[in-house]
Amino acid sequence: MIHITLPDGSVRDFAQPVNGADLASDIAPSLRKKAAAVAIDGRVGDLSLPISQNATVEILTRDDPRALELIRHSAAHVLAEAAQDLFPGTQATIGPVIEHGFYYDFATDRPFTPEDLPRIEARMREIIARNTPITREEWRRDQARAFFAEQGASYKQELIDAIPDEQPLGIYRQGDWLDLCRGPHLASTGQIGAAFKLTRVAGAYWRGDAQNAMLSRIYGVAFATQADLDAHLTMLAEAEKRDHRRLGREMDLYHFQEEAPGAVFWHPKGWHLFQTLIGYMRDKQAAAGYEEVNTPDIMDRGLWETSGHWQNYRQNMFLTKTEDQREFALKPMNCPGHMLIYRHENRSYRDLPMKIAEFGKVHRYEPSGALHGLMRVRSFTQDDAHVFCTVDQLMQECVKVNDLILSIYRDYGFSDIRIKLSTRPENRIGDDATWDRAEEALRQALDLAGQPYSIFEGEGAFYGPKLEYVLRDAIGRDWQCGTLQVDFNLPERFGATYVAASGAREVPVLLHRAMFGSLERFTGILIEHFAGHLPLWLAPVQVTVASITSDAQPWAIEVAQTLRARGLRVKTDLRNETIAYKVREHSQAKMPVILAIGAKEAAEGTVAIRRLGEQGGRSLSLAEAADLLLAEVAPPKAIA
Repeated sequence: MIHITLPDGSVRDFAQPVNGADLASDIAPSLRKKAAAVAIDGRVGDLSLPISQNATVEILTRDDPRALELIRHSAAHVLAEAAQDLFPGTQATIGPVIEHGFYYDFATDRPFTPEDLPRIEARMREIIARNTPITREEWRRDQARAFFAEQGASYKQELIDAIPDEQPLGIYRQGDWLDLCRGPHLASTGQIGAAFKLTRVAGAYWRGDAQNAMLSRIYGVAFATQADLDAHLTMLAEAEKRDHRRLGREMDLYHFQEEAPGAVFWHPKGWHLFQTLIGYMRDKQAAAGYEEVNTPDIMDRGLWETSGHWQNYRQNMFLTKTEDQREFALKPMNCPGHMLIYRHENRSYRDLPMKIAEFGKVHRYEPSGALHGLMRVRSFTQDDAHVFCTVDQLMQECVKVNDLILSIYRDYGFSDIRIKLSTRPENRIGDDATWDRAEEALRQALDLAGQPYSIFEGEGAFYGPKLEYVLRDAIGRDWQCGTLQVDFNLPERFGATYVAASGAREVPVLLHRAMFGSLERFTGILIEHFAGHLPLWLAPVQVTVASITSDAQPWAIEVAQTLRARGLRVKTDLRNETIAYKVREHSQAKMPVILAIGAKEAAEGTVAIRRLGEQGGRSLSLAEAADLLLAEVAPPKAIA
């Protein structure tokens, strides 16, 4: 007898195995009509999934949040059917669920274009309207290979060969169309609903390898309701307006060139913004007891072998060999250099915790197709720091780092912050007992700090578990920025020790810490979060003094000189253009404050102040305007 416990605590007994569809029918015919999936002991699966032993089971309708992934997965299959129906000879390769939606990669005679999307989307809606049942079958490998060979689907045959022999080979069918897939899926195409949209096309290498064939990828988004879809599309439109690549050009902050792919050419205003971020962080770190260091950009291969990067991260490193055959690597991380600084002298327990920080330029290979403005680069600056401490100090230091990171994000206007605890990956150094200690230390620190968090299994660094700090911006997008990692492995590998109070030599614990993460990426996030309207203290140029008439120019120059003397970053615009033209141009460049100076202002010793994003302005004396602006330009104070 199989005992199935339902969410309300009631139990239903069955003499033989049943599936989710059978259970839904047994509970109520109306539930069977609405059923989209099943959760067996918390694991979501198809309604056809057999229940052969005692379990807690829940029938899910499409409105359940857990069904959203199935909506998106099934939409990907409908996309593939529609594309193959409209473009005969197209091979479907893979089509996974991604955040907010799905994509499918195709091998085609010609890549898909944006003009193809409305036609494909219309055919998808026709397929969904048929409400065709989606069923799962298990095939033998020889049967599947023969079928896909007959279809000319070479990519599917390659996928079959990669599936372990002990793993069932799943086939999902909707009408006459079928696909190789592990699932799960909805019960029918009709359950996908109408709240989806194809968004863009792109190129993608098969299995992400640039040595493989280029495929044509179609992206789509899908939600449970039209309201959710509309909200998402509104967010995408707003994100396009805020795109840091466009705003960076309009604000004249930086540019990229093919001669140095993935590396930033900072313009004067952009570099001033960058240095303002560093100056702010220096003050914060100094108040928290950190000392700044600097380490070489290029170091010997042996160092990276000791750290484990050579064995676990080499594919992401830039390597070089000198004429004497000595191998070097551009540093992808600052940690090994900091280990050498620590190890350069004998350390005592009295020296701990030892906190060293570096605004270190690091270099990591990213595929050309992955580069994306400031958000994904090959050369960037980390606000990196390492805390060497004793085991007894570990908890307190973790809490201090956590509090420092959260305070910094608040200073920049981020109030919605999520924390992820990423645990041991398969590819790692160190034994399980060491990883247990490190993961438990982070859990206890978060509990002590009263911070909620979620666990991401297997997503830690190869040398230790980590906390990841995810910021939600002004339009609801999430950005992973700061990290905190507990590392028992690297100090031991480098032979780092300290003399304990007992006189014995002990190995310190190492905390890896970054708060902005990449300064380049954080700059991009800030530009998009504020839509270019940076707070006055961050703005590279804070005030433009613009003359209205030529006879007002002497007063405009005096105003600018006075404000500069008071510590404001000021430029003048004395061109022979209308004030409307000047205001429009400077507003497009996201100038925070414009002071308009005409004959009236010159005669009265006043200024007409205009704020970015506000209509009109007001007249103030120069002293009043200076006091008003100076109250806004001081960066948030560092608190020791």
